[in-house]
Amino acid sequence: MDENEIAEKIQELVVQHRDLDMAIQALIESGKSNVLQVQRLKKQKLHLKDKIVRLENELLPDIIA
Repeated sequence: MDENEIAEKIQELVVQHRDLDMAIQALIESGKSNVLQVQRLKKQKLHLKDKIVRLENELLPDIIA
């Protein structure tokens, strides 16, 4: 993947992360959510965050001090 593809993928994942966050909030506020469902969504959100961090690290050059 080149830098532009990585940056586009990061943007896509950030949008998905934000959407999951909004879905979690909506479920909690509705009062109709169960704990297991919220936990699964939070786990997906964390997985997306991990992917974002990995891709961001690919964009940053290794700095050897």
